[in-house]
Amino acid sequence: MEAVPPPLLVLGGVASTQLGASLAKGIFDDAGPAGTVFLRVALAAVVLALLWRPSVRGHSRRELALIAAFGVSLAAMNLSFYEALDRIPQGVAVTIEFVGPLTVAVLGSRRPRDLVWVTLAAAGILLLADLGGGRLDPVGSALALLAGVFWGSYILLSARVGQAFAGGSGLALAMGFGALLLVPVGVAGAGTALLDPRVLALGAAVAMLSSALPYSFELEALRRLPTGVFGVLMSMEPAVAALSGLVVLGEVLGARDLAAIGLVVVASAGAARFAPADALPRD
Repeated sequence: MEAVPPPLLVLGGVASTQLGASLAKGIFDDAGPAGTVFLRVALAAVVLALLWRPSVRGHSRRELALIAAFGVSLAAMNLSFYEALDRIPQGVAVTIEFVGPLTVAVLGSRRPRDLVWVTLAAAGILLLADLGGGRLDPVGSALALLAGVFWGSYILLSARVGQAFAGGSGLALAMGFGALLLVPVGVAGAGTALLDPRVLALGAAVAMLSSALPYSFELEALRRLPTGVFGVLMSMEPAVAALSGLVVLGEVLGARDLAAIGLVVVASAGAARFAPADALPRD
Protein backbone atom coordinates (compact mmCIF):
# COMPACT_ATOMS: atom_id res chain seq x y z
CA MET A 1 0.00 0.00 0.00
CA GLU A 2 3.00 2.33 0.32
CA ALA A 3 2.91 2.86 -3.45
CA VAL A 4 -0.70 4.07 -3.39
CA PRO A 5 -1.31 7.82 -2.88
CA PRO A 6 -2.86 8.45 0.58
CA PRO A 7 -5.99 10.20 -0.78
CA LEU A 8 -6.78 7.13 -2.88
CA LEU A 9 -6.38 4.94 0.22
CA VAL A 10 -8.91 7.05 2.13
CA LEU A 11 -11.40 7.10 -0.73
CA GLY A 12 -10.84 3.39 -1.25
CA GLY A 13 -11.65 2.79 2.41
CA VAL A 14 -14.82 4.87 2.14
CA ALA A 15 -15.91 3.03 -1.01
CA SER A 16 -15.15 -0.34 0.58
CA THR A 17 -17.20 0.51 3.68
CA GLN A 18 -20.23 1.60 1.68
CA LEU A 19 -20.01 -1.32 -0.74
CA GLY A 20 -19.98 -3.58 2.32
CA ALA A 21 -23.10 -1.82 3.65
CA SER A 22 -24.89 -2.31 0.32
CA LEU A 23 -23.93 -5.97 0.27
CA ALA A 24 -25.11 -6.35 3.86
CA LYS A 25 -28.51 -4.87 3.01
CA GLY A 26 -28.79 -7.45 0.24
CA ILE A 27 -28.79 -10.33 2.75
CA PHE A 28 -31.26 -8.83 5.22
CA ASP A 29 -34.00 -11.06 3.75
CA ASP A 30 -31.96 -14.13 4.75
CA ALA A 31 -30.37 -13.17 8.06
CA GLY A 32 -32.14 -9.96 9.07
CA PRO A 33 -30.29 -6.78 10.12
CA ALA A 34 -29.37 -8.21 13.55
CA GLY A 35 -28.08 -11.48 12.13
CA THR A 36 -26.10 -9.66 9.46
CA VAL A 37 -24.42 -7.29 11.90
CA PHE A 38 -23.60 -10.22 14.19
CA LEU A 39 -21.91 -12.03 11.29
CA ARG A 40 -19.97 -8.90 10.34
CA VAL A 41 -18.72 -8.14 13.85
CA ALA A 42 -18.02 -11.77 14.77
CA LEU A 43 -16.07 -12.53 11.59
CA ALA A 44 -14.18 -9.24 11.82
CA ALA A 45 -13.33 -10.13 15.44
CA VAL A 46 -11.87 -13.45 14.27
CA VAL A 47 -9.74 -11.72 11.63
CA LEU A 48 -8.48 -9.10 14.08
CA ALA A 49 -7.75 -11.74 16.72
CA LEU A 50 -5.64 -13.69 14.24
CA LEU A 51 -3.78 -10.53 13.22
CA TRP A 52 -3.09 -9.07 16.67
CA ARG A 53 -3.34 -12.07 19.05
CA PRO A 54 -4.68 -9.91 21.91
CA SER A 55 -4.81 -11.06 25.53
CA VAL A 56 -6.90 -9.85 28.47
CA ARG A 57 -4.07 -10.71 30.84
CA GLY A 58 -1.78 -7.99 32.08
CA HIS A 59 -4.37 -5.24 31.87
CA SER A 60 -5.89 -3.28 34.73
CA ARG A 61 -9.60 -3.29 35.52
CA ARG A 62 -9.80 0.27 34.24
CA GLU A 63 -8.33 -0.77 30.89
CA LEU A 64 -10.71 -3.73 30.64
CA ALA A 65 -13.64 -1.46 31.50
CA LEU A 66 -12.51 0.82 28.67
CA ILE A 67 -12.50 -2.16 26.30
CA ALA A 68 -16.00 -3.12 27.46
CA ALA A 69 -17.31 0.43 26.83
CA PHE A 70 -15.62 0.46 23.42
CA GLY A 71 -17.18 -2.90 22.57
CA VAL A 72 -20.64 -1.70 23.64
CA SER A 73 -20.39 1.42 21.47
CA LEU A 74 -19.11 -0.61 18.52
CA ALA A 75 -21.90 -3.22 18.77
CA ALA A 76 -24.65 -0.62 19.37
CA MET A 77 -23.41 1.61 16.53
CA ASN A 78 -23.47 -1.20 13.99
CA LEU A 79 -26.73 -2.72 15.18
CA SER A 80 -28.65 0.57 15.16
CA PHE A 81 -27.18 1.49 11.76
CA TYR A 82 -28.14 -1.84 10.17
CA GLU A 83 -31.64 -1.59 11.64
CA ALA A 84 -31.90 1.90 10.13
CA LEU A 85 -30.55 0.61 6.82
CA ASP A 86 -33.41 -1.88 6.73
CA ARG A 87 -35.94 0.98 6.84
CA ILE A 88 -34.46 3.91 4.91
CA PRO A 89 -32.12 4.35 1.89
CA GLN A 90 -28.41 3.86 2.50
CA GLY A 91 -27.39 7.39 1.51
CA VAL A 92 -29.95 8.90 3.85
CA ALA A 93 -28.98 6.61 6.75
CA VAL A 94 -25.27 7.44 6.44
CA THR A 95 -26.01 11.17 6.14
CA ILE A 96 -28.04 11.20 9.35
CA GLU A 97 -25.47 9.00 11.09
CA PHE A 98 -22.70 11.41 10.10
CA VAL A 99 -24.04 13.87 12.67
CA GLY A 100 -22.00 11.90 15.24
CA PRO A 101 -18.47 12.55 13.93
CA LEU A 102 -19.46 16.06 12.84
CA THR A 103 -20.52 16.88 16.40
CA VAL A 104 -17.24 15.52 17.77
CA ALA A 105 -15.24 17.69 15.37
CA VAL A 106 -17.26 20.84 16.10
CA LEU A 107 -17.22 20.42 19.89
CA GLY A 108 -13.48 19.93 19.76
CA SER A 109 -13.03 23.35 18.15
CA ARG A 110 -15.58 25.77 19.74
CA ARG A 111 -14.93 28.69 17.40
CA PRO A 112 -17.61 31.04 16.07
CA ARG A 113 -16.93 29.84 12.53
CA ASP A 114 -18.15 26.37 13.52
CA LEU A 115 -21.70 27.72 13.79
CA VAL A 116 -21.67 27.79 9.98
CA TRP A 117 -21.03 24.05 9.80
CA VAL A 118 -23.66 23.34 12.46
CA THR A 119 -26.20 25.42 10.55
CA LEU A 120 -25.45 23.69 7.25
CA ALA A 121 -25.67 20.23 8.81
CA ALA A 122 -28.90 21.09 10.62
CA ALA A 123 -30.42 22.35 7.36
CA GLY A 124 -29.43 19.12 5.63
CA ILE A 125 -30.93 16.93 8.35
CA LEU A 126 -34.16 18.96 8.37
CA LEU A 127 -34.41 18.58 4.60
CA LEU A 128 -34.05 14.83 4.95
CA ALA A 129 -36.48 14.61 7.84
CA ASP A 130 -39.20 16.58 5.99
CA LEU A 131 -41.07 17.06 9.25
CA GLY A 132 -44.70 16.11 8.79
CA GLY A 133 -44.13 15.02 5.20
CA GLY A 134 -43.95 11.31 5.96
CA ARG A 135 -41.31 10.60 3.29
CA LEU A 136 -39.02 8.68 5.61
CA ASP A 137 -39.69 5.96 8.13
CA PRO A 138 -39.42 7.82 11.47
CA VAL A 139 -38.09 4.73 13.26
CA GLY A 140 -35.38 4.32 10.62
CA SER A 141 -34.40 7.98 10.93
CA ALA A 142 -34.28 7.74 14.74
CA LEU A 143 -32.12 4.61 14.54
CA ALA A 144 -29.70 6.32 12.14
CA LEU A 145 -29.45 9.25 14.55
CA LEU A 146 -28.83 6.80 17.42
CA ALA A 147 -26.09 5.18 15.33
CA GLY A 148 -24.54 8.64 14.98
CA VAL A 149 -24.55 9.10 18.75
CA PHE A 150 -22.74 5.79 19.19
CA TRP A 151 -20.37 6.68 16.33
CA GLY A 152 -19.41 9.82 18.23
CA SER A 153 -18.77 7.83 21.40
CA TYR A 154 -16.85 5.27 19.33
CA ILE A 155 -14.53 8.02 18.07
CA LEU A 156 -13.84 9.34 21.56
CA LEU A 157 -13.29 5.86 23.01
CA SER A 158 -11.14 4.83 20.04
CA ALA A 159 -8.62 7.56 20.89
CA ARG A 160 -8.42 6.39 24.52
CA VAL A 161 -8.09 2.73 23.55
CA GLY A 162 -5.35 3.61 21.07
CA GLN A 163 -3.36 5.22 23.88
CA ALA A 164 -3.89 2.37 26.35
CA PHE A 165 -3.29 -0.63 24.05
CA ALA A 166 -0.52 -1.40 21.59
CA GLY A 167 -1.32 -1.62 17.89
CA GLY A 168 -4.75 -2.99 17.10
CA SER A 169 -5.00 -5.23 20.15
CA GLY A 170 -7.51 -2.94 21.85
CA LEU A 171 -9.75 -2.88 18.79
CA ALA A 172 -9.50 -6.68 18.51
CA LEU A 173 -10.57 -7.16 22.14
CA ALA A 174 -13.43 -4.67 21.78
CA MET A 175 -14.61 -6.31 18.57
CA GLY A 176 -14.64 -9.68 20.31
CA PHE A 177 -16.62 -8.29 23.24
CA GLY A 178 -19.03 -6.60 20.85
CA ALA A 179 -19.56 -9.90 19.04
CA LEU A 180 -20.44 -11.61 22.32
CA LEU A 181 -23.00 -8.88 23.07
CA LEU A 182 -24.61 -9.42 19.67
CA VAL A 183 -25.00 -13.20 20.03
CA PRO A 184 -28.59 -13.13 21.44
CA VAL A 185 -30.02 -10.69 18.88
CA GLY A 186 -27.97 -12.21 16.06
CA VAL A 187 -29.18 -15.75 16.70
CA ALA A 188 -32.76 -14.56 17.23
CA GLY A 189 -32.69 -12.50 14.04
CA ALA A 190 -30.98 -14.98 11.73
CA GLY A 191 -31.84 -18.39 13.20
CA THR A 192 -30.71 -21.28 11.01
CA ALA A 193 -29.55 -18.84 8.31
CA LEU A 194 -26.31 -18.56 10.31
CA LEU A 195 -25.55 -22.11 9.14
CA ASP A 196 -26.21 -21.34 5.46
CA PRO A 197 -22.87 -21.41 3.54
CA ARG A 198 -24.07 -18.66 1.20
CA VAL A 199 -25.02 -16.35 4.07
CA LEU A 200 -21.74 -17.09 5.83
CA ALA A 201 -19.77 -16.30 2.67
CA LEU A 202 -21.61 -13.02 2.19
CA GLY A 203 -21.14 -12.20 5.87
CA ALA A 204 -17.40 -12.78 5.50
CA ALA A 205 -17.34 -10.47 2.48
CA VAL A 206 -19.18 -7.77 4.45
CA ALA A 207 -16.73 -8.14 7.35
CA MET A 208 -13.76 -7.72 5.01
CA LEU A 209 -15.26 -4.80 3.05
CA SER A 210 -16.69 -2.92 6.04
CA SER A 211 -13.99 -3.57 8.65
CA ALA A 212 -10.69 -5.21 7.70
CA LEU A 213 -9.96 -3.38 4.42
CA PRO A 214 -11.04 0.18 5.37
CA TYR A 215 -9.26 0.00 8.75
CA SER A 216 -6.05 -1.05 6.96
CA PHE A 217 -6.38 1.61 4.25
CA GLU A 218 -7.10 4.42 6.72
CA LEU A 219 -4.30 3.40 9.08
CA GLU A 220 -1.76 3.57 6.24
CA ALA A 221 -3.19 6.85 4.93
CA LEU A 222 -2.98 8.53 8.35
CA ARG A 223 0.75 7.80 8.46
CA ARG A 224 1.29 10.02 5.40
CA LEU A 225 -1.63 12.45 5.39
CA PRO A 226 -2.50 15.49 7.58
CA THR A 227 -5.53 14.77 9.71
CA GLY A 228 -7.34 17.81 8.29
CA VAL A 229 -7.08 16.46 4.76
CA PHE A 230 -8.04 13.00 6.04
CA GLY A 231 -11.18 14.42 7.65
CA VAL A 232 -12.21 16.26 4.47
CA LEU A 233 -11.83 13.09 2.40
CA MET A 234 -13.81 11.06 4.96
CA SER A 235 -16.59 13.63 4.66
CA MET A 236 -17.38 12.21 1.23
CA GLU A 237 -18.89 9.14 2.91
CA PRO A 238 -22.57 10.23 2.68
CA ALA A 239 -22.20 10.96 -1.03
CA VAL A 240 -20.44 7.64 -1.67
CA ALA A 241 -23.16 5.88 0.33
CA ALA A 242 -25.83 7.41 -1.91
CA LEU A 243 -23.91 6.32 -5.01
CA SER A 244 -23.43 2.79 -3.69
CA GLY A 245 -27.12 2.56 -2.78
CA LEU A 246 -28.03 3.63 -6.32
CA VAL A 247 -25.64 1.29 -8.16
CA VAL A 248 -25.91 -1.81 -5.97
CA LEU A 249 -29.42 -1.55 -4.51
CA GLY A 250 -31.22 0.62 -7.06
CA GLU A 251 -32.10 3.24 -4.41
CA VAL A 252 -32.95 6.40 -6.34
CA LEU A 253 -32.89 9.60 -4.27
CA GLY A 254 -34.79 12.77 -5.13
CA ALA A 255 -33.35 16.25 -5.59
CA ARG A 256 -34.31 17.16 -2.02
CA ASP A 257 -32.36 14.20 -0.61
CA LEU A 258 -29.32 14.92 -2.77
CA ALA A 259 -29.32 18.58 -1.72
CA ALA A 260 -29.51 17.53 1.95
CA ILE A 261 -26.62 15.10 1.52
CA GLY A 262 -24.61 17.87 -0.18
CA LEU A 263 -25.19 20.22 2.77
CA VAL A 264 -24.01 17.61 5.28
CA VAL A 265 -20.94 16.78 3.16
CA VAL A 266 -19.97 20.48 2.98
CA ALA A 267 -20.56 20.91 6.72
CA SER A 268 -18.50 17.83 7.58
CA ALA A 269 -15.68 18.81 5.23
CA GLY A 270 -15.57 22.35 6.63
CA ALA A 271 -15.59 21.16 10.24
CA ALA A 272 -12.83 18.65 9.51
CA ARG A 273 -10.74 21.13 7.52
CA PHE A 274 -10.66 23.80 10.22
CA ALA A 275 -10.85 21.71 13.39
CA PRO A 276 -7.73 21.24 15.57
CA ALA A 277 -5.86 18.03 14.79
CA ASP A 278 -6.76 16.45 18.13
CA ALA A 279 -10.49 17.05 17.55
CA LEU A 280 -10.67 15.00 14.37
CA PRO A 281 -11.83 11.38 14.33
CA ARG A 282 -9.06 8.86 13.79
CA ASP A 283 -9.54 5.12 13.42
